Amino acid sequence: MAGVGAMETDDAGNRVRFQLELEFVQCLANPNYLNFLAQRGYFKDKAFVNYIKYLLYWKEPEYAKYLKYPQCLHMLELLQYEHFRKELVNAQCAKFIDEQQILHWQHYSRKRMRLQQALADQQQQQNSASIK
Repeated sequence: MAGVGAMETDDAGNRVRFQLELEFVQCLANPNYLNFLAQRGYFKDKAFVNYIKYLLYWKEPEYAKYLKYPQCLHMLELLQYEHFRKELVNAQCAKFIDEQQILHWQHYSRKRMRLQQALADQQQQQNSASIK
């Protein structure tokens, strides 16, 4: 019976670890948070840099499917480079990344709207043609 209790505790621990790592990885999508980490010297800590490297497993589809902010994977990839980590100390760098993310989102939203409108127009034409 003691083994069953240990397994349940282990499962609960794994679940908590999964949730914490999921939340942290998604925080990496926020350039202001990256700037915060850089200014406090986290990216100079070898253990922290190794932890960032360890988190690359989130790029695997079985884990990535849980992410709400997929841009965090791009930031996770960029954080593997020392030069990028050093640049994040500069608030202007974080601001630039933030602006680029907004521009990307706006472009994606407009493109998606155009595609949905084109699909709706196509369906309307097909419906009109089938009625005649």
